[in-house]
Amino acid sequence: MADDYLVRIGKLIRDARQHRGWTQTQLAEALGTSQSAVNRIERGNQNISLEMIARIGEALDSEIVSLGYAGPMHLRVVGGRRLSGSIDVKTSKNACVALLCGSLLNKGRTVLRRVARIEEVYRLLEVLGSIGVRTRWINDGRDLEIVPPAGFDMDSMDVEAARRTRSIIMFLGPLLHRMDNFRLPYAGGCDLGTRTIEPHMIALRRFGLDITATEGIYHAVVDRSVSPSRPIVLTERGDTVTENALLAAARYDGVTVIRNASSNYMVQDLCFFLEVLGVKVEGVGTTTLTVHGVPNIDVDVDYSPSEDPVEAMSLLAAAVVTESELTIRRVPIEFLEIELSVLEEMGLDHDRTAEYAADNGRTRLVDLTVHPSKLEAPIDKIHPMPFPGLNIDNVPFFAAIAAVAQGQTLIHDWVYDNRAIYLTDLNRLGGRLQLLDPHRVLVEGPTRWRAAEMMCPPALRPAVVVLLAMMAAEGTSVLRNVYVINRGYEDLAERLNSVGAQIEIFRDI
Repeated sequence: MADDYLVRIGKLIRDARQHRGWTQTQLAEALGTSQSAVNRIERGNQNISLEMIARIGEALDSEIVSLGYAGPMHLRVVGGRRLSGSIDVKTSKNACVALLCGSLLNKGRTVLRRVARIEEVYRLLEVLGSIGVRTRWINDGRDLEIVPPAGFDMDSMDVEAARRTRSIIMFLGPLLHRMDNFRLPYAGGCDLGTRTIEPHMIALRRFGLDITATEGIYHAVVDRSVSPSRPIVLTERGDTVTENALLAAARYDGVTVIRNASSNYMVQDLCFFLEVLGVKVEGVGTTTLTVHGVPNIDVDVDYSPSEDPVEAMSLLAAAVVTESELTIRRVPIEFLEIELSVLEEMGLDHDRTAEYAADNGRTRLVDLTVHPSKLEAPIDKIHPMPFPGLNIDNVPFFAAIAAVAQGQTLIHDWVYDNRAIYLTDLNRLGGRLQLLDPHRVLVEGPTRWRAAEMMCPPALRPAVVVLLAMMAAEGTSVLRNVYVINRGYEDLAERLNSVGAQIEIFRDI
C-alpha cells in the first residue's frame, strides 16, 4: 500500500481504538500481536494486509476501519420526527480540555471522571502522549487517567494533532513553570476569523513568558526573574485567556490577583480542579480571582467535571425546533438562566425540577422538560455577553429557534468575525435569514423547513444548528463532512436517535 494510505488507515484504526476506550496493548492482545506493532500500524509505519484490516475492524466492532480509506463522516437525516423521552447532558467539552491542560501542573496521577469522548479531547490526548504523558481510559472507558513523565519531550510533539485544536494555547500557562524554553505550533480549531493570542501574551508576560512567532511556531522563553508585582488586568474577558492566567498563577510562588476575569462555567470548573490540587482560589464566579499559588504540585487527585450548558442548549433547541416534548437531565441551570428567561419571553412552555448538586459538589443542576410551544419573536435583539449574560456559544441556537417563532428576530453575534455568515446556511433548508453585516442577521419566522444536501459549516455551533433544522425538515437531508460536530459532541447522532430522531452515519468508500 502507498505510504499515504498507510497513514490514513493508521489514523482510522487509532480513532476507532480510542472511541472504544482501548489501549494499544488491549488491541494487540485481541489481535495476538505486540503493542509496538499496533503503534507502528497506527503511525502508518508498517505494511498491513487486507486480512489484518478486517481483523482489526472485527476486534473494534467498527465500520470506521474498512478495506481502504473510508473518507469523511456524513449524516443522513430523516426529518419531521418528534422527539420524546429523556436525555442526559454530557460533561462539558470546554471544561474537559481545560482540565487536560491543567493536568500538566501536577506531577502526580490525575483521574478525570466521565470525560467527554470527542475529537477535541482525542487530539489533546495525542499531543499529551507524544510529549511523554501516559493516558488511558479506565472503568470501561468512562474515566481518564493521566500520569505525567519526569520531563516533557517537546521535540516529539504531534504537531498535526496540535494544529487541529485551539486548546493547545492553554499549554502555555502550565509549561512556563516546567521549562525555560519550548515551542508550540499555532493553535487551530473552528474557522471563526482572526483570533489573536495577544490577550494571552499580555497576561503571561507578567510571569516572564516571552513569545516569538515564526513559520507557524510559537517560540517561548521564560525569564524567571519576572513575576507579577501588581494585579493582572485582562484586556479581554475571555474564557481561555482567564484559564491560561489561572494555570500560570497556580504554580507561581505567591499570590496573583486576576481582574476582568471570565466567570464562565469552564473557568469555574478549572478553579474547582485547582482547589483539589491544593491551590486556593478566591472569588470563583466573579470577575476578580485571587490565586494562592503552590510551586510544587505532586498529588494524586480525582475530579468530576460538570455538565455542558451549551450541549444542554443544543438539546433544548432540538426539542423546540422539532416541536417535541423532551426531558433534558442534568442541566447546569446557573449557566442557562438568561437563555431560559429569553425563551420564556418568547413563549416557551417548560418545567424544571428542584436543583441538585453535580458530581463536583459545586455546580447546580436541574432536569428540564420542554413542551411544544407557540413562540413569538423577542422584542429585543439576541446578543451575547460575558457570563452571567447570554452565552456566546448559545447564540447560534437562537437562529434556529427564531426561525420557528412568529415575527422578526435580530441576532447580533459581535464576538466572532464569520459565525453569523454561517447561520445563513439555514436558508438552504427553507429559512429566511438576511445577513445585514458580518455580525448581524435578521431571522424571519415561522419557517417551513425543507430537506437539502449540504456541506457542514466549518464552525461547531452553526454546524449543529444546521443538523437541528434538518431534523425538523420533512424528507431526507444529508450533512457532509461532520468532523467539526465530532470535535465538540460525543455520539450526538446516536443520542438523538435514542429519543426519536432518525440519523444515519455513513462514509464515502
